[in-house]
Amino acid sequence: MTVTEVEATNKENVFHKTKRLEYFFRIKIEFDRFAYFCCSLTYNMTNKFLVFLVSIFLISCDNSSNPDYDKSIPMAQPTNIAAPTPLIFTVDAVFPHDPSAFTQGLEFYNGKLYEGTGELGKSRLRIVDLKSGHVEKDHLIADNSIFGEGITIFKNKLYQLTWQNNKIFVYNLNDITTPVNTLKWSYEGWGATNDGENIIISDGSSKLYFVQPDEEGGKMKIVKIITVISNVGEINNLNELEYIDGYIFANIWHENDIVKINPENGHVVGVMNMNGLLKQYAPSADLNPEGVLNGIAYDSVSKKMFITGKLWPKLFEIKLN
Repeated sequence: MTVTEVEATNKENVFHKTKRLEYFFRIKIEFDRFAYFCCSLTYNMTNKFLVFLVSIFLISCDNSSNPDYDKSIPMAQPTNIAAPTPLIFTVDAVFPHDPSAFTQGLEFYNGKLYEGTGELGKSRLRIVDLKSGHVEKDHLIADNSIFGEGITIFKNKLYQLTWQNNKIFVYNLNDITTPVNTLKWSYEGWGATNDGENIIISDGSSKLYFVQPDEEGGKMKIVKIITVISNVGEINNLNELEYIDGYIFANIWHENDIVKINPENGHVVGVMNMNGLLKQYAPSADLNPEGVLNGIAYDSVSKKMFITGKLWPKLFEIKLN
């Protein structure tokens, strides 16, 4: 092969290598474009899917689908809250209390103590003699699926909440053995009281619901909601309630404090520390973990409060100093 032929062959080889490299780079460029397209598509689809999930979550959290809730209902948003004042009290008397009563609601009315108890198959409504603890009238709820909760007497009728049954039983005061109506309640029922104008209900959260019975519609109509908050944050697990001289007093589930709440804005303005109360007067009481402080009643004539707990053998008459 001559020099001229070798040079021609080398040029041809360089040409083919160049073409192959050009072809390779074109393929790489197209592959990169395809990969970028796939990544963009995946990214966009992921974003859209996340947006879809967030939308579904927000919709599911929207209470507007609840027939008892109206977005126009005012919700107090407290700010700049002072620390609650410690409330000092004295124990004026100690009375016997049924140690089998899983107390969920307590109300003093016309010299008699009304008590609502819980637990499946054991939920009751009672009228009790204060000083002796003797049960004068007793209604056992026949439906074993009902877990009784808080009670309140409002406009000559007694209202008894249920925990997760979404029912409120209505009784005439002259006969607590048979409900005259059953109202729908869309949330859990924990504690109940009233301010003379509205029934006030807790559901185990930091919220209190001011409601009006709609007996014709068979439900409770919410007129106002407040969030209970102190200087350290929202107060959850609000349980039994009692309205006393313009304030709401509330038990907190599994806590030994009773908080005093301003119903206008939800601020906790006072706190009663009940630590050691039962131990002092019933040192031999052996309670299970659910035998906690729960039950507040008030005698507006004597200005005395009555305090007890679930499965407690004692009920205390106390006076705020």
